[in-house]
Amino acid sequence: MSNPLTTIETTGRYLVLLPEEDLGSGIRALTDSTGISAIARAADFENHTFTAEQLESSDGVVFDNLGVAVVSLDPDRVQSLRATTATGHTILAVEPERVLYAIGMNPNMGLSHDYLKGYRDAINHLVDVAIPSESQLAAAAKFADGSTTWGLQATKVVDTTYSGLGIKVAVLDTGLDLTHPDFAGRKITSQSFIKGEAVQDKNGHGTHCIGTACGSKTPATLPRYGIAYNAEIFAGKVLSNRGSGTDGGILAGIEWAITNGCQVISMSLGAPTRVGDTYSKVYEQVGQRTLRQGSLIIAAAGNESDRGSGQINPVGYPANCPSIMAVAALDAELKISFFSTSSINPNGGQIDIAGPGGNGPNASTPEIYSTWPMPTRYKSISGTSMATPHVAGIAALYAEATGQTGQALWGLLMRDAQRLSLPSVDVGVGLVQSPIASLS
Repeated sequence: MSNPLTTIETTGRYLVLLPEEDLGSGIRALTDSTGISAIARAADFENHTFTAEQLESSDGVVFDNLGVAVVSLDPDRVQSLRATTATGHTILAVEPERVLYAIGMNPNMGLSHDYLKGYRDAINHLVDVAIPSESQLAAAAKFADGSTTWGLQATKVVDTTYSGLGIKVAVLDTGLDLTHPDFAGRKITSQSFIKGEAVQDKNGHGTHCIGTACGSKTPATLPRYGIAYNAEIFAGKVLSNRGSGTDGGILAGIEWAITNGCQVISMSLGAPTRVGDTYSKVYEQVGQRTLRQGSLIIAAAGNESDRGSGQINPVGYPANCPSIMAVAALDAELKISFFSTSSINPNGGQIDIAGPGGNGPNASTPEIYSTWPMPTRYKSISGTSMATPHVAGIAALYAEATGQTGQALWGLLMRDAQRLSLPSVDVGVGLVQSPIASLS
C-alpha cells in the first residue's frame, strides 16, 4: 500500500471554482472550455439536492450555493480549462477530485521529530505561536466518565442550560442508525449521497459522531454523552459504509446543509496532507462562502501523527483551509492525543481549537463514549473525529444562546475556549467550552 502522505488518491474528475458574484458567466466559460453541453445545476432540484446516481452519471454538476462544479474531463480538456484560470475572472481554480475517508488512527505514518523540529525552526512565525504565555496556562485536570462522559464535563456541557433548541446541525459522515432508540422522537432529516446505499449507517462512525453532537440528554443507559439534545439533526451520508467518499458527494452534502439552513456543519472526514502542502483553493472558497451564508464548517484535523515515536504530521484536507475550523484532540488529562496532527505547514493547516478525543484503546484514560448502530448500541473510540462533534454540538449551544452564525459564531467559540499549557500549534486557542451565562 502506498503511503497516503506521498500519494493523493483521486477519482479522475475535477473540481472547478466559479465566481460567486457571476455564476452564470463561470458556467458558460466552463462549457465553452470543456465542450460539456449538459451541466446539471443544484438550483434546478428540490432543496438543491442531487441524488447519488445523478452525481455519478452526470458529466458535470454545479453546486449553486458554493459556486463549485464537478466535471469529468479528458487530459486535453483539463489543460484547456486550467489555461482559463490565468484571467482569474470566470474559472478561478481547477483541482483533482479526491477520495476522503472517515478519519481513523494511522499511527505508523509520519516524519521524524528531528526533521519537523528543523522545519519548524525555519518558519519564524510558527515559533512565536508554539510557546504558550503564562496567561494561557490552565490547571492540570483529569476527568473520568460518570453520570456524564468526561468530554461533557471537560467542556462544561453539564453546567449549561442551552440545548441547541431551534438550531440545525448537519453531520456529514457515514449516516445514522435511524432505528437507534436514543434518537426516537427526534426531528431528523436525512439524505444519502452514496450510490446504492441508504442513510442507514452500517459503519458506525456517523452514528457515533451524531450521538456526541446531538445525542439525548437522558439516554436509556448512562453516561449521558450528547450535547445539543434539542437541535434538529441533519444526517448526510457522504461516506460509504466502508468509510470512504469523494469531494463531489461531500460538496453535495454541504450544498444540501446550507440550503436547509444548517448553522453548523460537522465533518469528521478528510485525507492526509504532506509537509509543504498548501490548502485547497476550492475548499477555502467553500468555507468562506459558507460562512457568509450563515453556516460554520467544523472539521477533524486528522489522526496521522504518532507522538509516542516522535512522528508529527500536518493538518489534513480539507480541515487545513483557513475558513474551515480545524479541531485537534485531547485526552482526559487535557494532554494532546498521540495521533492528533499539528500546525506544521506555513501556508494553510492551522489547528484552530481542540476538543475531547481520547487517546486510543490502550491508554490509561477513557476514550469517547457515544452511540453505535444496534445491537451494539454504544461504543467508546478515539480520534479527532470524536473531538469534532464536541465542537459542533457546542457551536449549536452558542448559536442558540446568541443567535450568532457564520464568522461571528466562529469568533465566540475561539474567544471562550479554555487556554491550555500546550503549544498552540497543537491545540489552537485551547479546549472548547460551553456557554454558561447568558450571552444574548
